[in-house]
Amino acid sequence: MPTTRNYAIVALLAATLTFGTGSARAAQPSDTTGSAGNGSPGAPGLGDPYLPMSGNGGYDVSHYDVTVGVDPSQPDHFTGDTTVKATATQNLSRFDLDLQGFSIDAVTVNGVPATRIAREGEHEVVITPADTIRQGARFDVRVRYSGAPVGKSWHKLVGGGIDVQGEPESATAWFPSNDHPSDKATFSLTAIVPDGWTVIGNGLPGPTTRGNGRTTFRWHEDHPMVTYASTMAIDKMTVHTSTLPDGTPIINAYGQNTQIIEDSEQVLPEIIQFLSSKFGPYPFESTGSIVVDPEPTDEDFLFVETQTRPTYASAFFDVSAVHELAHQWFGDNVSFTDWRDGCIAECFAQYAGQLWDEYKNGADPDESYRSIISDEKTDPEFWSVPLYDSGQELPEALYERGPLMLHALRRLLGDHIFFALLQDFQRTYRDGNASWPDFENFAQSHSGRDLTGFFHAWAHSTKIPAGPYLYPGTLKS
Repeated sequence: MPTTRNYAIVALLAATLTFGTGSARAAQPSDTTGSAGNGSPGAPGLGDPYLPMSGNGGYDVSHYDVTVGVDPSQPDHFTGDTTVKATATQNLSRFDLDLQGFSIDAVTVNGVPATRIAREGEHEVVITPADTIRQGARFDVRVRYSGAPVGKSWHKLVGGGIDVQGEPESATAWFPSNDHPSDKATFSLTAIVPDGWTVIGNGLPGPTTRGNGRTTFRWHEDHPMVTYASTMAIDKMTVHTSTLPDGTPIINAYGQNTQIIEDSEQVLPEIIQFLSSKFGPYPFESTGSIVVDPEPTDEDFLFVETQTRPTYASAFFDVSAVHELAHQWFGDNVSFTDWRDGCIAECFAQYAGQLWDEYKNGADPDESYRSIISDEKTDPEFWSVPLYDSGQELPEALYERGPLMLHALRRLLGDHIFFALLQDFQRTYRDGNASWPDFENFAQSHSGRDLTGFFHAWAHSTKIPAGPYLYPGTLKS
Protein backbone atom coordinates (compact mmCIF):
# COMPACT_ATOMS: atom_id res chain seq x y z
CA MET A 1 0.00 0.00 0.00
CA PRO A 2 1.20 3.59 -0.56
CA THR A 3 2.55 5.18 2.59
CA THR A 4 1.20 8.39 4.05
CA ARG A 5 2.65 11.07 6.27
CA ASN A 6 1.34 13.97 8.29
CA TYR A 7 2.32 17.44 7.30
CA ALA A 8 1.03 21.00 7.18
CA ILE A 9 -0.22 21.32 3.63
CA VAL A 10 1.36 24.71 3.29
CA ALA A 11 4.77 23.03 3.44
CA LEU A 12 4.00 21.42 0.10
CA LEU A 13 2.93 24.57 -1.61
CA ALA A 14 5.32 27.43 -2.22
CA ALA A 15 4.97 30.40 -4.53
CA THR A 16 3.37 33.80 -4.55
CA LEU A 17 -0.31 34.66 -4.58
CA THR A 18 -2.25 37.81 -3.92
CA PHE A 19 -5.88 38.55 -3.36
CA GLY A 20 -6.55 38.88 -7.09
CA THR A 21 -9.28 39.35 -9.57
CA GLY A 22 -9.13 36.33 -11.82
CA SER A 23 -7.21 33.40 -13.17
CA ALA A 24 -4.17 34.20 -15.28
CA ARG A 25 -4.74 30.96 -17.21
CA ALA A 26 -8.10 31.98 -18.60
CA ALA A 27 -8.50 33.31 -22.13
CA GLN A 28 -9.41 36.93 -22.64
CA PRO A 29 -13.03 37.58 -23.61
CA SER A 30 -13.86 38.34 -27.20
CA ASP A 31 -15.50 41.58 -28.31
CA THR A 32 -19.01 41.21 -26.96
CA THR A 33 -20.98 44.21 -28.08
CA GLY A 34 -22.29 45.38 -31.42
CA SER A 35 -25.41 45.46 -33.54
CA ALA A 36 -27.42 42.91 -31.63
CA GLY A 37 -30.49 45.09 -31.26
CA ASN A 38 -31.70 45.60 -27.73
CA GLY A 39 -31.34 41.92 -26.92
CA SER A 40 -33.55 40.22 -24.37
CA PRO A 41 -33.23 39.21 -20.71
CA GLY A 42 -31.89 35.80 -19.82
CA ALA A 43 -34.39 33.65 -17.93
CA PRO A 44 -34.19 33.93 -14.11
CA GLY A 45 -34.42 30.12 -13.85
CA LEU A 46 -33.86 27.10 -16.06
CA GLY A 47 -37.28 25.62 -15.45
CA ASP A 48 -36.07 22.46 -13.72
CA PRO A 49 -39.18 20.35 -13.00
CA TYR A 50 -38.33 20.27 -9.28
CA LEU A 51 -36.42 23.54 -8.80
CA PRO A 52 -37.62 25.85 -11.58
CA MET A 53 -35.69 28.89 -10.32
CA SER A 54 -32.37 27.06 -10.07
CA GLY A 55 -29.82 28.27 -12.58
CA ASN A 56 -30.36 30.95 -15.19
CA GLY A 57 -30.90 31.20 -18.92
CA GLY A 58 -29.05 33.07 -21.65
CA TYR A 59 -25.47 31.92 -21.06
CA ASP A 60 -23.20 28.95 -20.35
CA VAL A 61 -20.43 29.21 -17.76
CA SER A 62 -16.97 27.87 -18.60
CA HIS A 63 -15.05 28.80 -15.45
CA TYR A 64 -15.48 30.18 -11.91
CA ASP A 65 -12.59 32.04 -10.31
CA VAL A 66 -13.60 32.44 -6.66
CA THR A 67 -11.56 34.46 -4.15
CA VAL A 68 -12.77 34.67 -0.56
CA GLY A 69 -11.54 36.09 2.70
CA VAL A 70 -12.90 34.53 5.87
CA ASP A 71 -11.97 34.35 9.54
CA PRO A 72 -13.71 31.35 11.15
CA SER A 73 -13.93 33.30 14.42
CA GLN A 74 -15.77 36.12 12.61
CA PRO A 75 -17.67 34.44 9.75
CA ASP A 76 -20.04 37.40 9.39
CA HIS A 77 -17.13 39.39 7.90
CA PHE A 78 -16.88 37.20 4.82
CA THR A 79 -15.62 38.87 1.62
CA GLY A 80 -15.93 37.46 -1.88
CA ASP A 81 -14.55 38.39 -5.29
CA THR A 82 -15.73 36.03 -8.03
CA THR A 83 -15.21 36.20 -11.78
CA VAL A 84 -17.63 34.14 -13.87
CA LYS A 85 -16.46 33.37 -17.40
CA ALA A 86 -19.36 32.61 -19.73
CA THR A 87 -20.63 32.52 -23.30
CA ALA A 88 -23.93 34.13 -24.29
CA THR A 89 -26.48 31.76 -25.82
CA GLN A 90 -28.69 34.66 -26.92
CA ASN A 91 -28.39 38.41 -27.36
CA LEU A 92 -28.40 39.39 -23.70
CA SER A 93 -29.75 42.68 -22.49
CA ARG A 94 -29.51 41.48 -18.89
CA PHE A 95 -28.91 38.23 -17.02
CA ASP A 96 -29.09 36.70 -13.57
CA LEU A 97 -26.60 35.04 -11.26
CA ASP A 98 -27.56 32.98 -8.21
CA LEU A 99 -26.30 34.28 -4.86
CA GLN A 100 -28.09 34.08 -1.54
CA GLY A 101 -27.56 36.85 0.99
CA PHE A 102 -24.51 39.15 1.11
CA SER A 103 -24.23 42.77 0.05
CA ILE A 104 -23.23 43.32 -3.58
CA ASP A 105 -20.36 45.80 -3.52
CA ALA A 106 -19.58 46.05 -7.24
CA VAL A 107 -20.30 44.28 -10.54
CA THR A 108 -18.42 44.69 -13.80
CA VAL A 109 -18.96 43.03 -17.18
CA ASN A 110 -15.71 42.84 -19.17
CA GLY A 111 -14.29 45.47 -16.84
CA VAL A 112 -17.16 47.95 -17.37
CA PRO A 113 -19.46 48.68 -14.40
CA ALA A 114 -22.95 47.25 -14.78
CA THR A 115 -25.58 49.92 -15.36
CA ARG A 116 -28.01 48.29 -12.96
CA ILE A 117 -27.82 45.63 -10.22
CA ALA A 118 -30.99 44.36 -8.59
CA ARG A 119 -31.89 41.64 -6.10
CA GLU A 120 -35.02 39.58 -6.76
CA GLY A 121 -36.52 36.51 -5.18
CA GLU A 122 -34.55 34.31 -2.81
CA HIS A 123 -31.22 34.34 -4.64
CA GLU A 124 -31.37 36.26 -7.93
CA VAL A 125 -28.79 38.93 -8.73
CA VAL A 126 -30.08 40.71 -11.84
CA ILE A 127 -27.30 42.38 -13.83
CA THR A 128 -27.79 44.85 -16.67
CA PRO A 129 -24.53 45.35 -18.61
CA ALA A 130 -23.62 48.65 -20.25
CA ASP A 131 -24.14 47.10 -23.70
CA THR A 132 -26.04 44.14 -25.08
CA ILE A 133 -23.89 40.98 -25.13
CA ARG A 134 -24.01 39.31 -28.52
CA GLN A 135 -25.03 35.68 -28.88
CA GLY A 136 -21.93 33.50 -29.02
CA ALA A 137 -19.70 36.10 -27.35
CA ARG A 138 -17.56 35.27 -24.36
CA PHE A 139 -17.79 37.63 -21.41
CA ASP A 140 -16.46 37.99 -17.86
CA VAL A 141 -18.62 39.04 -14.91
CA ARG A 142 -16.79 40.11 -11.78
CA VAL A 143 -18.85 40.34 -8.58
CA ARG A 144 -17.48 41.69 -5.32
CA TYR A 145 -19.63 40.97 -2.29
CA SER A 146 -19.43 40.82 1.50
CA GLY A 147 -21.39 40.23 4.65
CA ALA A 148 -22.82 37.38 6.69
CA PRO A 149 -23.27 34.04 4.90
CA VAL A 150 -26.71 32.44 5.01
CA GLY A 151 -28.14 29.13 3.88
CA LYS A 152 -28.03 25.48 4.85
CA SER A 153 -24.73 24.86 3.05
CA TRP A 154 -22.70 26.64 5.74
CA HIS A 155 -21.69 24.18 8.44
CA LYS A 156 -19.99 25.15 11.70
CA LEU A 157 -17.46 22.59 12.84
CA VAL A 158 -16.55 21.46 16.33
CA GLY A 159 -13.38 23.38 17.07
CA GLY A 160 -14.49 26.52 15.24
CA GLY A 161 -13.95 25.65 11.59
CA ILE A 162 -16.32 26.00 8.65
CA ASP A 163 -17.36 23.60 5.91
CA VAL A 164 -19.35 24.74 2.87
CA GLN A 165 -21.10 21.99 0.89
CA GLY A 166 -24.50 20.42 0.30
CA GLU A 167 -27.27 19.78 -2.20
CA PRO A 168 -29.07 20.90 -4.25
CA GLU A 169 -28.12 24.60 -4.37
CA SER A 170 -25.01 24.88 -2.20
CA ALA A 171 -22.97 27.14 -4.49
CA THR A 172 -25.62 29.84 -4.18
CA ALA A 173 -24.63 30.20 -0.53
CA TRP A 174 -21.03 31.30 -1.16
CA PHE A 175 -20.31 32.40 -4.74
CA PRO A 176 -22.39 33.86 -7.61
CA SER A 177 -23.12 31.11 -10.10
CA ASN A 178 -25.41 29.46 -12.57
CA ASP A 179 -26.39 27.03 -9.85
CA HIS A 180 -27.84 24.08 -11.74
CA PRO A 181 -26.16 20.74 -12.58
CA SER A 182 -26.75 21.18 -16.31
CA ASP A 183 -24.14 23.98 -16.51
CA LYS A 184 -20.79 22.46 -15.53
CA ALA A 185 -17.63 24.58 -15.38
CA THR A 186 -14.04 24.43 -14.25
CA PHE A 187 -13.29 26.01 -10.90
CA SER A 188 -10.53 27.74 -8.99
CA LEU A 189 -10.56 28.81 -5.36
CA THR A 190 -8.35 31.33 -3.61
CA ALA A 191 -9.05 31.48 0.12
CA ILE A 192 -7.43 33.88 2.59
CA VAL A 193 -7.63 32.87 6.26
CA PRO A 194 -5.80 33.72 9.49
CA ASP A 195 -2.55 31.83 10.05
CA GLY A 196 -3.09 28.46 11.69
CA TRP A 197 -6.09 27.48 9.59
CA THR A 198 -5.97 25.25 6.51
CA VAL A 199 -8.32 25.45 3.51
CA ILE A 200 -9.13 22.35 1.45
CA GLY A 201 -10.96 22.57 -1.86
CA ASN A 202 -11.56 20.63 -5.05
CA GLY A 203 -8.88 19.37 -7.37
CA LEU A 204 -5.18 20.10 -6.96
CA PRO A 205 -3.44 22.59 -4.67
CA GLY A 206 -1.82 25.67 -6.10
CA PRO A 207 0.66 28.12 -4.57
CA THR A 208 0.33 29.23 -0.97
CA THR A 209 1.75 32.35 0.68
CA ARG A 210 1.75 33.99 4.09
CA GLY A 211 1.79 37.65 5.07
CA ASN A 212 0.35 40.03 7.65
CA GLY A 213 -0.94 37.17 9.79
CA ARG A 214 -2.86 35.56 6.93
CA THR A 215 -2.33 32.52 4.76
CA THR A 216 -3.60 32.29 1.20
CA PHE A 217 -4.50 28.89 -0.22
CA ARG A 218 -5.35 28.07 -3.81
CA TRP A 219 -7.08 25.04 -5.33
CA HIS A 220 -8.09 24.38 -8.92
CA GLU A 221 -10.29 21.77 -10.57
CA ASP A 222 -9.68 21.67 -14.30
CA HIS A 223 -12.46 19.24 -15.15
CA PRO A 224 -15.98 20.69 -15.49
CA MET A 225 -17.87 20.40 -12.24
CA VAL A 226 -21.50 20.70 -11.18
CA THR A 227 -21.84 23.60 -8.79
CA TYR A 228 -23.18 21.45 -5.93
CA ALA A 229 -19.94 19.40 -6.02
CA SER A 230 -17.83 22.45 -5.13
CA THR A 231 -16.57 22.80 -1.59
CA MET A 232 -14.45 24.76 0.86
CA ALA A 233 -13.41 23.29 4.21
CA ILE A 234 -11.60 25.49 6.74
CA ASP A 235 -10.20 23.81 9.84
CA LYS A 236 -6.98 23.08 11.70
CA MET A 237 -6.23 20.12 9.49
CA THR A 238 -4.01 17.07 9.61
CA VAL A 239 -3.25 16.23 5.99
CA HIS A 240 -2.00 12.89 4.69
CA THR A 241 -0.71 12.52 1.16
CA SER A 242 0.17 9.56 -0.98
CA THR A 243 -0.43 8.50 -4.58
CA LEU A 244 -2.31 5.94 -6.56
CA PRO A 245 -0.11 3.41 -8.39
CA ASP A 246 -0.26 5.60 -11.51
CA GLY A 247 0.96 8.65 -9.58
CA THR A 248 -2.41 10.36 -9.11
CA PRO A 249 -2.18 12.43 -5.88
CA ILE A 250 -4.23 11.35 -2.87
CA ILE A 251 -4.96 14.10 -0.34
CA ASN A 252 -6.83 13.10 2.82
CA ALA A 253 -7.58 16.06 5.10
CA TYR A 254 -8.77 15.55 8.68
CA GLY A 255 -10.26 18.35 10.74
CA GLN A 256 -10.26 18.69 14.48
CA ASN A 257 -11.93 15.95 16.54
CA THR A 258 -12.04 13.51 13.63
CA GLN A 259 -10.87 9.92 13.56
CA ILE A 260 -8.06 8.84 11.27
CA ILE A 261 -8.65 5.20 10.36
CA GLU A 262 -5.47 4.08 8.67
CA ASP A 263 -7.00 0.83 7.37
CA SER A 264 -9.68 2.77 5.51
CA GLU A 265 -7.16 5.28 4.24
CA GLN A 266 -4.85 2.56 2.97
CA VAL A 267 -7.66 0.71 1.17
CA LEU A 268 -8.67 3.81 -0.79
CA PRO A 269 -6.32 3.04 -3.72
CA GLU A 270 -7.78 -0.45 -3.90
CA ILE A 271 -11.29 1.01 -4.03
CA ILE A 272 -10.29 3.32 -6.88
CA GLN A 273 -8.64 0.43 -8.73
CA PHE A 274 -11.70 -1.78 -8.24
CA LEU A 275 -14.18 0.88 -9.37
CA SER A 276 -11.96 1.63 -12.36
CA SER A 277 -12.19 -2.03 -13.37
CA LYS A 278 -15.99 -1.73 -13.39
CA PHE A 279 -16.62 1.83 -14.58
CA GLY A 280 -13.50 2.74 -16.53
CA PRO A 281 -10.42 4.83 -15.66
CA TYR A 282 -10.65 7.19 -12.70
CA PRO A 283 -11.83 10.46 -14.32
CA PHE A 284 -9.90 13.13 -12.37
CA GLU A 285 -6.35 14.25 -11.53
CA SER A 286 -6.59 13.83 -7.75
CA THR A 287 -8.55 11.97 -5.14
CA GLY A 288 -8.85 11.66 -1.37
CA SER A 289 -11.22 12.87 1.30
CA ILE A 290 -12.27 15.74 3.55
CA VAL A 291 -13.20 14.56 7.04
CA VAL A 292 -14.67 17.12 9.43
CA ASP A 293 -16.69 17.12 12.64
CA PRO A 294 -19.91 19.15 12.26
CA GLU A 295 -21.67 20.50 15.31
CA PRO A 296 -24.07 17.87 16.72
CA THR A 297 -27.11 20.03 16.05
CA ASP A 298 -26.34 20.36 12.32
CA GLU A 299 -29.02 18.25 10.63
CA ASP A 300 -28.16 19.55 7.17
CA PHE A 301 -24.60 18.21 6.99
CA LEU A 302 -24.21 15.58 4.29
CA PHE A 303 -21.76 12.92 3.30
CA VAL A 304 -21.41 14.30 -0.21
CA GLU A 305 -19.54 13.63 -3.45
CA THR A 306 -17.59 16.89 -3.56
CA GLN A 307 -15.57 16.43 -6.74
CA THR A 308 -12.18 14.72 -6.38
CA ARG A 309 -12.42 14.80 -2.59
CA PRO A 310 -15.68 13.56 -1.02
CA THR A 311 -16.72 14.99 2.35
CA TYR A 312 -17.42 12.79 5.38
CA ALA A 313 -18.43 13.43 8.97
CA SER A 314 -16.05 12.38 11.78
CA ALA A 315 -14.42 9.47 9.89
CA PHE A 316 -14.67 7.55 6.67
CA PHE A 317 -14.94 3.80 6.29
CA ASP A 318 -14.52 1.71 3.17
CA VAL A 319 -18.30 1.28 2.80
CA SER A 320 -19.04 5.03 2.81
CA ALA A 321 -15.92 5.69 0.72
CA VAL A 322 -17.06 3.24 -1.96
CA HIS A 323 -20.39 5.04 -2.32
CA GLU A 324 -18.95 8.56 -2.49
CA LEU A 325 -16.01 7.55 -4.69
CA ALA A 326 -18.40 5.80 -7.10
CA HIS A 327 -20.06 9.20 -7.46
CA GLN A 328 -16.82 10.46 -9.00
CA TRP A 329 -17.92 8.49 -12.06
CA PHE A 330 -21.72 8.64 -11.68
CA GLY A 331 -22.71 12.13 -10.57
CA ASP A 332 -19.45 14.04 -11.02
CA ASN A 333 -17.86 12.83 -14.28
CA VAL A 334 -21.24 12.04 -15.83
CA SER A 335 -23.70 14.37 -14.13
CA PHE A 336 -27.43 14.36 -14.42
CA THR A 337 -29.28 16.82 -16.63
CA ASP A 338 -31.94 17.88 -14.15
CA TRP A 339 -33.08 16.80 -10.70
CA ARG A 340 -35.43 14.12 -12.04
CA ASP A 341 -32.33 12.11 -12.97
CA GLY A 342 -31.18 11.25 -9.45
CA CYS A 343 -30.84 7.60 -10.38
CA ILE A 344 -27.89 8.51 -12.64
CA ALA A 345 -25.99 9.26 -9.43
CA GLU A 346 -27.55 7.37 -6.54
CA CYS A 347 -28.57 4.06 -8.11
CA PHE A 348 -25.05 3.40 -9.40
CA ALA A 349 -23.26 4.62 -6.26
CA GLN A 350 -25.41 2.37 -4.09
CA TYR A 351 -24.88 -0.61 -6.38
CA ALA A 352 -21.13 0.02 -6.24
CA GLY A 353 -21.27 -0.81 -2.54
CA GLN A 354 -22.78 -4.21 -3.38
CA LEU A 355 -20.15 -4.80 -6.06
CA TRP A 356 -17.45 -4.05 -3.49
CA ASP A 357 -19.04 -6.45 -0.99
CA GLU A 358 -19.10 -9.12 -3.68
CA TYR A 359 -15.43 -8.50 -4.53
CA LYS A 360 -14.03 -7.92 -1.04
CA ASN A 361 -16.12 -10.23 1.10
CA GLY A 362 -17.35 -12.86 -1.32
CA ALA A 363 -21.00 -11.83 -0.92
CA ASP A 364 -23.49 -13.50 -3.26
CA PRO A 365 -25.44 -10.68 -5.00
CA ASP A 366 -27.99 -13.11 -6.41
CA GLU A 367 -28.81 -14.43 -2.96
CA SER A 368 -29.15 -10.90 -1.62
CA TYR A 369 -31.36 -9.94 -4.56
CA ARG A 370 -33.68 -12.92 -4.09
CA SER A 371 -33.92 -12.30 -0.36
CA ILE A 372 -34.96 -8.67 -0.79
CA ILE A 373 -37.47 -9.49 -3.52
CA SER A 374 -38.97 -12.22 -1.32
CA ASP A 375 -39.31 -9.79 1.59
CA GLU A 376 -40.80 -6.95 -0.47
CA LYS A 377 -42.96 -8.80 -2.99
CA THR A 378 -46.20 -8.13 -1.16
CA ASP A 379 -45.41 -4.59 0.01
CA PRO A 380 -46.94 -2.16 -2.52
CA GLU A 381 -45.32 0.82 -0.77
CA PHE A 382 -41.85 -0.51 -1.59
CA TRP A 383 -42.69 -0.27 -5.32
CA SER A 384 -44.81 2.90 -5.18
CA VAL A 385 -42.16 5.47 -6.23
CA PRO A 386 -40.70 5.37 -9.76
CA LEU A 387 -36.91 5.48 -10.05
CA TYR A 388 -37.09 8.14 -12.76
CA ASP A 389 -38.85 11.41 -11.87
CA SER A 390 -39.23 10.18 -8.31
CA GLY A 391 -39.81 13.50 -6.54
CA GLN A 392 -37.85 16.48 -5.27
CA GLU A 393 -36.53 14.75 -2.15
CA LEU A 394 -34.26 11.87 -3.13
CA PRO A 395 -36.40 8.91 -2.05
CA GLU A 396 -35.25 5.71 -0.41
CA ALA A 397 -36.33 3.93 -3.59
CA LEU A 398 -33.15 5.08 -5.35
CA TYR A 399 -31.03 3.43 -2.65
CA GLU A 400 -33.21 0.35 -2.14
CA ARG A 401 -34.65 -0.48 -5.56
CA GLY A 402 -32.02 1.19 -7.74
CA PRO A 403 -29.39 -1.49 -7.02
CA LEU A 404 -32.02 -4.20 -7.60
CA MET A 405 -32.76 -2.76 -11.05
CA LEU A 406 -29.08 -2.58 -11.95
CA HIS A 407 -28.46 -6.13 -10.77
CA ALA A 408 -31.43 -7.35 -12.80
CA LEU A 409 -30.01 -5.51 -15.84
CA ARG A 410 -26.61 -7.09 -15.20
CA ARG A 411 -28.14 -10.58 -15.14
CA LEU A 412 -30.22 -9.83 -18.24
CA LEU A 413 -27.23 -8.64 -20.29
CA GLY A 414 -24.44 -10.69 -18.70
CA ASP A 415 -21.36 -9.29 -16.98
CA HIS A 416 -19.33 -8.65 -20.12
CA ILE A 417 -21.97 -6.53 -21.84
CA PHE A 418 -23.16 -4.86 -18.62
CA PHE A 419 -19.78 -3.56 -17.46
CA ALA A 420 -18.68 -2.69 -20.99
CA LEU A 421 -21.89 -0.65 -21.22
CA LEU A 422 -21.05 1.28 -18.04
CA GLN A 423 -17.51 2.02 -19.20
CA ASP A 424 -18.64 3.15 -22.64
CA PHE A 425 -21.29 5.35 -21.04
CA GLN A 426 -18.57 7.04 -18.95
CA ARG A 427 -16.40 7.61 -22.03
CA THR A 428 -19.24 8.92 -24.17
CA TYR A 429 -20.56 11.43 -21.62
CA ARG A 430 -17.20 12.28 -20.01
CA ASP A 431 -17.18 15.68 -18.25
CA GLY A 432 -20.79 16.19 -19.33
CA ASN A 433 -24.41 15.49 -18.49
CA ALA A 434 -26.81 12.66 -19.20
CA SER A 435 -30.44 12.12 -18.29
CA TRP A 436 -31.87 8.82 -17.14
CA PRO A 437 -33.67 8.44 -20.52
CA ASP A 438 -30.24 8.97 -22.11
CA PHE A 439 -28.95 5.99 -20.14
CA GLU A 440 -31.92 3.86 -21.16
CA ASN A 441 -31.38 4.67 -24.83
CA PHE A 442 -27.64 4.13 -24.52
CA ALA A 443 -28.11 0.74 -22.85
CA GLN A 444 -30.53 -0.37 -25.54
CA SER A 445 -28.23 0.75 -28.35
CA HIS A 446 -25.10 -0.69 -26.74
CA SER A 447 -26.66 -4.07 -25.96
CA GLY A 448 -28.57 -4.43 -29.23
CA ARG A 449 -31.62 -5.53 -27.25
CA ASP A 450 -35.08 -4.11 -26.83
CA LEU A 451 -35.01 -2.93 -23.20
CA THR A 452 -38.18 -0.83 -23.36
CA GLY A 453 -40.22 -3.24 -21.29
CA PHE A 454 -37.45 -3.77 -18.76
CA PHE A 455 -36.93 -0.08 -18.06
CA HIS A 456 -40.64 0.65 -18.01
CA ALA A 457 -41.12 -2.07 -15.40
CA TRP A 458 -38.17 -1.02 -13.24
CA ALA A 459 -37.73 2.76 -13.66
CA HIS A 460 -41.15 4.11 -14.61
CA SER A 461 -43.71 1.81 -13.01
CA THR A 462 -45.08 2.00 -9.48
CA LYS A 463 -45.73 -1.74 -9.25
CA ILE A 464 -43.51 -4.77 -8.82
CA PRO A 465 -41.98 -5.75 -12.19
CA ALA A 466 -43.57 -8.68 -14.00
CA GLY A 467 -41.87 -12.07 -13.74
CA PRO A 468 -39.64 -11.89 -16.86
CA TYR A 469 -38.21 -8.56 -15.68
CA LEU A 470 -38.07 -9.50 -12.00
CA TYR A 471 -36.06 -12.67 -12.66
CA PRO A 472 -34.22 -12.09 -15.97
CA GLY A 473 -31.32 -14.05 -17.39
CA THR A 474 -29.67 -16.30 -14.84
CA LEU A 475 -31.71 -14.94 -11.92
CA LYS A 476 -34.15 -17.53 -10.64
CA SER A 477 -36.84 -17.15 -8.00
